[in-house]
Amino acid sequence: MAEVRLTGVWKMFGDFAAVKDMNLHVKDGEFMILLGPSGCGKTTTLRMISG
Repeated sequence: MAEVRLTGVWKMFGDFAAVKDMNLHVKDGEFMILLGPSGCGKTTTLRMISG
């Protein structure tokens, strides 16, 4: 019924690219986790998805 798809997504803060050319496809019924070190863009990505 629902899916999340990001294609070529960028998020810039001035000259700093917090997220660069991200591609993601989460199908209906799937679970997704974002893993990575501090400052790699996990929270920024979730905030872009949630609006």
